[in-house]
Amino acid sequence: MQTLRYRLLNVFALAGDALSGNPLCVFEDGRGLSDELMQRLARQFNLSETTFLLPSTQAKAQARVRIFTPSYEMPFAGHPTLGSAAVCRSLGLGTDELTLETAAGLIPVSARGSQWTLTARPARWREITVARERLAAGLGLSPQDLAERPLWVNAGKEQLIVPLKSAEAVRRASARADLFEDCRSEDGQGMAYVFALEGSDSAVARFFFPQGAAVLEDPATGSATANFGGWWQAMGRALPCQLQIAQGAQTGRPSRLQLDVDPAGRIGVGGEVIELGQGSVKLPLELASR
Repeated sequence: MQTLRYRLLNVFALAGDALSGNPLCVFEDGRGLSDELMQRLARQFNLSETTFLLPSTQAKAQARVRIFTPSYEMPFAGHPTLGSAAVCRSLGLGTDELTLETAAGLIPVSARGSQWTLTARPARWREITVARERLAAGLGLSPQDLAERPLWVNAGKEQLIVPLKSAEAVRRASARADLFEDCRSEDGQGMAYVFALEGSDSAVARFFFPQGAAVLEDPATGSATANFGGWWQAMGRALPCQLQIAQGAQTGRPSRLQLDVDPAGRIGVGGEVIELGQGSVKLPLELASR
């Protein structure tokens, strides 16, 4: 039998609440595991993402991270990057300042205690092709609920960023599966991030994505928060930008994310990372080595 050790963490947690935030499983050593087995292990844990730590192929990075949803591998995601960085520090693979290699590129990550922050890739954006009426209906809203200019944004993983006029509209949103037949990212995935500003320094957000015939909601979405920063730049809004973002209340997993865009346009996404526990999976050698 081969023993595979893992850690369970919550990322973007609320201070003092260990069971808030977005859950994550990190396998400490993914060497020798096939793509198929990584995908099957992610499906076994059935969290929004499971990651596998590997030696980096880049001299500037302390580790390589592969990120899997239960259905497919992602080039980049926020809470898996922060949680994986925390595990790397715990394993002695890095310190409070480290760089992780992802399929989307090198991601610098830093920590102050249990508060971790990543620097996202430079953002790019493009216009949507779906009519506002169709987009609003697919989100269970009216066109009047949409604010200025939804965009596809990519600061590591392309997602649809949809500004709404009020927090009440964010809470009322209810995405339909048929929306994602028309709204697909450049890599063929359907997803939508809706948000509304609340004052000058806070926002409320939700993130919807399909799984089979169902539409699921993510408790906290770091990649979309980075894309929110890209949207902010695309709209020509004043920099620096500093926002506290509340997400996850409708899933029963309240989360808090910090978005920072500095005057040079560098996008930082941060939050609290809490390790809940450790464990192991035992697999027959013939399965682990496939």
